[in-house]
Amino acid sequence: MSAAQLYTKYTRVWIPDPDEVWRSAEIIKDYKVGDKSLQLKLEDETLYEYPIDLQGSELPFLRNPDILVGQNDLTALSYLHEPAVLHNLKVRFLESNHIYTYCGIVLVAINPYEQLPIYEQDVIYAYSGQNMGDMDPHIFAVAEEAYKQMARDEKNQSIIVSGESGAGKTVSAKYAMRFFATVGGSASETNIEAKVLASSPIMEAIGNAKTTRNDNSSRFGKYIQIGFDKRYHIIGANMRTYLLEKSRVVFQAEDERNYHIFYQLCASSSLPEFKDLGLTCAEDFFYTSQGGDTSIDGVDDADVFEKTRHAFTLLGVKESHQMTIFRIIAAILHLGNLKIQGERDGEVCHVSSEDEHLKNFCSLLGVEHSQMQHWLCHRKLVTTAETYVKSMTLHQVVNARNALAKHIYAQLFNWIVQHVNKALHTTVKQHSFIGVLDIYGFETFEVNSFEQFCINYANEKLQQQFNSHVFKLEQEEYMKEAIPWTLIDFYDNQPCIDLIEAKLGILDLLDEECKVPKGTDQNWAQKLYDRHATSQHFQKPRMSNTSFIILHFADKVEYQSEGFLEKNRDTVYEEQINILKASKYQMVADLFQEEKDAVPASAMPKRAPWINVRSAKPAFKAANKEHRKTVGHQFRNSLQLLMETLNTTTPHYVRCIKPNDEKLPFKFDPKRAVQQLRACGVLETIRISAAGFPSRWSYPDFFNRYRVLMNKRDLSKKDKKQICQSLLEDLIKDPDKFQFGRTKIFFRSGQVAYLEKLRADKFRAATIMIQKTVRGWLERTRFRRLRRATLTLQCYTRGHLARRLFEHLRRTRAAIILQKQYRMLRMRRAFLRVRSATLTIQAFARGMFVRRIYHQMLMEHKATILQRYARGWLARARFRRTRAAAVVLQSHWRRLKARRQLQALRIEARSVQHLKKLNIGMENKVVQLQRKVDEQNKENKLLNEQLSMLTSAHSSEVGKLKKELQQYQQTQQGDGKQLLSLQEETERLQRELKRAQGEREVMEDSHSKERDLLKKRISDLEEENALLKQEKEELNSKILCQSEDEFARNTVEENMQMRKELEEERSRYQNLVKEYASLEQRYDNLRDEMTIFKHTPGHRRNPSNQSSLESDSNNPSICTSEIGDTEDVIQQVEEIGMEKAAMDMTLFLKLQKRVRELEVERKKLQAQLEKKEQESKKSQVIEIKTEVTSEHEDFAYNSLKRQELESENKKLKNELNELRKAIADHATENNSSNDVQDGYSLLLNQLKSANEELEVRKEEVLILRSQIMKAAQQKEAEKNMESISPSASWPNSDRHVDQEDAIEAYQGMCETNRLLEAQLQDQRREHEEEMEALKNQVDLMQEELEKQQQAFLQTLQLSPEVQVEFGLQQEITRLTNENLDLKELLEKLEKNEKKLKKQLKIYMKKVQDFEASQTMVPVERRLHERNMQVAVQRKEKDFQGMLEYYKEDEPLLIRNLITDLKPQAVSATVPCLPAYILYMCIRHADYINDDQKVHSLLTSTINGVKKVLKKHQDDFEMTSFWLANMCRLLHCLKQYSGEECFMTQNTAKQNEHCLKNFDLTEYRQVLGHLSIQIYQQLIKIAQGILHPMIVPAVLENESIQGLSSVKPVGYRKYSSSVGDICYSLDEMIHHLNTFHSIMCDQGLDPEIIQQVFKQLFYMINAITLNNLLLRKDVCSWSTGMQLRFNISQLEEWLRGKNLQQSGAAQTLEPLIQAAQLLQLKKKTSEDAEAICSLCTSLTTHQIVKILNLYTPVNEFEERVTVAFIRNIQTQLQERNDPTHLLIDFKYMFPVLFPFNPSAITMDSIHLPASLNLDFLNKV
Repeated sequence: MSAAQLYTKYTRVWIPDPDEVWRSAEIIKDYKVGDKSLQLKLEDETLYEYPIDLQGSELPFLRNPDILVGQNDLTALSYLHEPAVLHNLKVRFLESNHIYTYCGIVLVAINPYEQLPIYEQDVIYAYSGQNMGDMDPHIFAVAEEAYKQMARDEKNQSIIVSGESGAGKTVSAKYAMRFFATVGGSASETNIEAKVLASSPIMEAIGNAKTTRNDNSSRFGKYIQIGFDKRYHIIGANMRTYLLEKSRVVFQAEDERNYHIFYQLCASSSLPEFKDLGLTCAEDFFYTSQGGDTSIDGVDDADVFEKTRHAFTLLGVKESHQMTIFRIIAAILHLGNLKIQGERDGEVCHVSSEDEHLKNFCSLLGVEHSQMQHWLCHRKLVTTAETYVKSMTLHQVVNARNALAKHIYAQLFNWIVQHVNKALHTTVKQHSFIGVLDIYGFETFEVNSFEQFCINYANEKLQQQFNSHVFKLEQEEYMKEAIPWTLIDFYDNQPCIDLIEAKLGILDLLDEECKVPKGTDQNWAQKLYDRHATSQHFQKPRMSNTSFIILHFADKVEYQSEGFLEKNRDTVYEEQINILKASKYQMVADLFQEEKDAVPASAMPKRAPWINVRSAKPAFKAANKEHRKTVGHQFRNSLQLLMETLNTTTPHYVRCIKPNDEKLPFKFDPKRAVQQLRACGVLETIRISAAGFPSRWSYPDFFNRYRVLMNKRDLSKKDKKQICQSLLEDLIKDPDKFQFGRTKIFFRSGQVAYLEKLRADKFRAATIMIQKTVRGWLERTRFRRLRRATLTLQCYTRGHLARRLFEHLRRTRAAIILQKQYRMLRMRRAFLRVRSATLTIQAFARGMFVRRIYHQMLMEHKATILQRYARGWLARARFRRTRAAAVVLQSHWRRLKARRQLQALRIEARSVQHLKKLNIGMENKVVQLQRKVDEQNKENKLLNEQLSMLTSAHSSEVGKLKKELQQYQQTQQGDGKQLLSLQEETERLQRELKRAQGEREVMEDSHSKERDLLKKRISDLEEENALLKQEKEELNSKILCQSEDEFARNTVEENMQMRKELEEERSRYQNLVKEYASLEQRYDNLRDEMTIFKHTPGHRRNPSNQSSLESDSNNPSICTSEIGDTEDVIQQVEEIGMEKAAMDMTLFLKLQKRVRELEVERKKLQAQLEKKEQESKKSQVIEIKTEVTSEHEDFAYNSLKRQELESENKKLKNELNELRKAIADHATENNSSNDVQDGYSLLLNQLKSANEELEVRKEEVLILRSQIMKAAQQKEAEKNMESISPSASWPNSDRHVDQEDAIEAYQGMCETNRLLEAQLQDQRREHEEEMEALKNQVDLMQEELEKQQQAFLQTLQLSPEVQVEFGLQQEITRLTNENLDLKELLEKLEKNEKKLKKQLKIYMKKVQDFEASQTMVPVERRLHERNMQVAVQRKEKDFQGMLEYYKEDEPLLIRNLITDLKPQAVSATVPCLPAYILYMCIRHADYINDDQKVHSLLTSTINGVKKVLKKHQDDFEMTSFWLANMCRLLHCLKQYSGEECFMTQNTAKQNEHCLKNFDLTEYRQVLGHLSIQIYQQLIKIAQGILHPMIVPAVLENESIQGLSSVKPVGYRKYSSSVGDICYSLDEMIHHLNTFHSIMCDQGLDPEIIQQVFKQLFYMINAITLNNLLLRKDVCSWSTGMQLRFNISQLEEWLRGKNLQQSGAAQTLEPLIQAAQLLQLKKKTSEDAEAICSLCTSLTTHQIVKILNLYTPVNEFEERVTVAFIRNIQTQLQERNDPTHLLIDFKYMFPVLFPFNPSAITMDSIHLPASLNLDFLNKV
């Protein structure tokens, strides 16, 4: 393709930028060949004209399509160049927070300066066993690749971690070692991996320091070899160090520190054990205060020092040695503070003997004070003739002091490294190793000295090795795919290495100058100029004669020659060393002894399993010896040794990048990143890849991705490879741009981007076509819709106008009719009005005349009447006055007498004697009152009779008086005065009579009012009483409800808490069982190994190529001596005998002591729970009882009161009615009787007083009755208690009863009540059954009667002859039925007769045998009795469900029934047949009371099952078979144990099969443990089968066809493993079906099957989700749809197998939500809220991780913005989610074995002949 085709409009390019290094721009005008500039538009919409050099033809770099941005592998980019690499890293680091990226075989790690949750144990297990390109880039992926290649290829591996200071090299190396420690584990229980990790704090303390770029910079290089055995378990480790920066001990630049150990020791100087060191704060010492600030932000040196001391102790460094180390370090600090005093211009100098620091230095190191004082300022010169002692100058003394300090620290560093290696060393032979190299990266500063020269020299060597390895891998890939290739030209830095290390190179000239007596740095620099001026990698600076420039592969570096010679010599005077050798402290003296036995690296034997423990610098030798090696020479040799080691291993590279110098989290500085990318060789890898074919596609992936570019004719072909070839030949005309390999297509740089452009153009054209068609269809649809709407509107408008016209015409006609009718009505109304007025006037006039005549006649008539009535009234008035006077007199006299009598009665009623009489018996009083009322009634009748007599007498007297008055009127008609007086007297009497009548009316009114008031008051009191009762009941009900609710709530909470604790305890218990099983398995393995080692000379090689994920880090660590003890124990066990050890059941029970303790704790917790529940129930029952008793008392009292009131009411009503009747009768007889009024008032007063007294007495009686009833109830309760326990004795009966005793007594009463209730219910049930039976019989009789009646009616309707025949038929049928019944009865009797005869024969035989045995010898008699016992046991009768066998047949039984049994042999019989057979054998042993037989059989059974499971530890069918049988055997032991809780569902026949003599609870516990182990093994087998299928089947399987075309771009896989097997979802479901059918066919309990699939589906969810969270290529919309479909298939399978209740579907909820999250919109805040509300089962870290990993499948989809992810994080802040990212797929739910009794009886089981159990006899 030409430039004109690539640089077209809208194409994006990269242009240089001084701030951001590279900047993106877009071409706005097509480029044509010959243009001098390129028209661009920047991202900020500004225009830019990019100049083009026509001669150099340098066009800007093309930018990759957005679909390729963010790739996991930089080599997968289509355009491979520096800006593409930098942009891809920036996008991944800032937008997705991915710190790891592949660059071919190199892992680029960017330091995030923040702790990320991607290093947990679950992440290690997720990466373990995966290929390098399958998961997202990670340090664990590199470590897994190294581990896998070591196991598969049996070749040593190396991981080379490099980078500049602060880039994260040490942390990366730590995580790699943690991965090996977790995956490899420890072959023994010494936990070497923990010691390897524990060495880090020590090495950081003595080898790390604060620099300007890093607060914890490693100032030395180290290479850690982790050794593995044949099983690839860690057995040991070894550490080699390189080039410790000794100059930092005596000098630190500004803002830097010395090594951490100095500051840690100063910070802890106040501790009591460090008082003798003479230390103060770090600012007081010269060697620790040169850099200025002596502290690090966020670091507490004292706390870190405690961790360092703990690490020393963990690695076995004694306390005395630790104190010596700290003394040496303190001595170095004091050495730096020596005051050196100069004389004669510094030519002579000395140290004062009183110097405190010198005293401390000498005392801490145990050397002579005077000698050290002398030789610090003098030196010895040795010649051939004599020896001289010469004084040193001030400068020489300072240099010598600093050299001594550096030498002491270097020797101490080497000693600590040796002891660390000694702690990590092992005597087991090493099979292979993995080395982790943590070495300094390329360094360049403003002032570069000897240390930077050595560091850059080492990086040159490593870069050369890296370049050759990358080149070799590229060429191997081409050769493997069989494509033509040419030699790739790559950068070879061998000339630069030769410049440094070749003959007469820089190092040789430096060593030569060091040997010259007067050699200087300037002379050495001049020699370099003279020798290497012509070298292309060497330059001389223009402005300096003491510096030189070397052109390294990374950059050009200028070195200052000053100090090179001194640092290379590393001069330490022999006299000072000799003083230290003579130290009184043995460890100090040992530090400086010459290592005479040290072996040089080249002389080391190759067969040794370990490289000799040594540091990069050998031990010090005397300065005046000529053969002493320089530092440069030593470093070159150690580097050569390292390169030889690396060349014999397979290297893996990790390049650490420092994103910014401010150490800010997730801040990316492009300048610093590019500088490091250039220095670490990443860009060189890109260049090598770009020089060949960097883009590689498999044929299926290429076909699926670019099938849209193919035509129908090509798609019709079946060969995809041929289709791809023809497509590429049509699209790319240059055949050099691609090559066809065997399995892949190789593309040159930029070709994939070109294909993506063509694909996007094709999609764009198709999109335009679709849009055009859709828009046309939408417009046509819109036009049709408008046309239909217009026609509809016209139709409706015209109809509306027509309807309006019709309405107008109709209204006009209606108006005319209305006018006509209205006018007619108005005229008619006027006529009728006139007519009615006329008639009215006439009527009124005629009526007026008639009324006048009527009124006149009426007036006359009324006058006559008035006269008559006036005359009568005058006569009556006179009579009334006379009678009223008499009545008044009588009433006053009677009232006086009644008052006197009332007072006497009141006095009598208030007397004490009267009250006593009343208290004697209220009933008598009531009777007396009743009698009194009767007497008063009688008196009332007598008074009425007297009143009638008086009235008759009075009337006769009035008649007489009237007669006399008439006579007197006749005689004295003229006497008017006497008449007037009589009239006045009559009027007066009438007035008095009226007044008496008024008083009577007033009294009656007052009486009625009082009566009404009393009634009203009684009703009010009754209502108030009713209201109070109602309120009381409501309050009681509320209190009861509240207490019940609160109690229920508390009970539920306590139950939930206890249930949770029980679940946790159960899981811990089952983990202990699992641990015990693993220990037992470990013991068996060790025993097998011992037998193998005994019988097989030499060693055997383990062919296993799989990495073990079982870490033994949970086992307690033991030392090597304990390993020997274990071997001795194994030896003893083998000497005793394997069979005896396996058969000993007591040993097994002793080993389960811990399990029993946990079981006891669990029972205690359960007992506490039950106790709490009982206490709560008791308290509730007591409260209810008190309330019930109080309510019962109130109710009794109220009921009594109510009954009394009702009876009293009735009596009062009767009396009141009788009084009313009597008074009414007497009132009707004579209204004027005064005696009746007096009697009535008197009776009322007496009645009131009697009622008051009656109420008082009734209240007292009611109170007394309630007390009597309460006492009676208490007595009855005591009687009941005595009747319940008549024989019980109560020693403390006279004491006060405690609440607990009362509760116990109450519980006893409750128990008895329950028993009585149960008996009552049984009786009631029996009675109901009898009643039902009788009812049934009655019904049957009624039916028969009805039938007979019907038959009788039918026969009556027939003729007589037919009636006779019908009767005969009925009689025949009746006789036939009776005959059949009698036959059945006869058969039963015959059977009983036979049975009795059989028993009689047996008894007769017994009697005969007994008589015969009486005549035999006693010994023979005993033997005969035994034979008779056996004969009795084997007598012929029905099978009792027991199997007998002889003791010697037990091994045969175990072999035939367990060891050699195949599940297929009993597949056609009863499920779990072996369990039933074993129980029947156990039952017979129990029947004969043979405990040894039971013990032996159960022990043999358990050991046999364990042996079978160990032999078939990968056989699911066998494991499931024995799990079902052990569970069934456990159920049988429970069902037939005789315990009531397990016998509720047994039949009467099954209850006969219960055990009689032995309690096998302990063995039930052992069988429960065994069942748990079998269950765990079953889960492990199923997980092992399903594990490799889960990710391909659920996550990668294309169940929905057509989604493959939208998959994202694939990645390059550099793992050399064999191609993975592709599993489909159908295959996994097929395996699930197999598991389910096997477990169902073998009779496994449904509850256990549900738990199995819940565990398996949890593992499917965990593995799939973990893989999803660690893979960017599957986080897309299409994967979400595919995943949701696959999950629905699994859910459908669960529904089809009726496993919805198992909880398996709920375990898939996180995976379902993850699939939904991939499919949801991710733009607006509403989308964020929807995601937060939906994803409740996912943690915040998981949601954010999926959003960061989300990858658009094509260019039409947008990425998830950073702002949206931040919005999600802010909304999820309130969640308290765990911090871990992945799910622990190894977590196992605690298993439960619910009791499931069998309905099969033992006597119905048949033994098949195929089992070969003929020696078993049925009993």
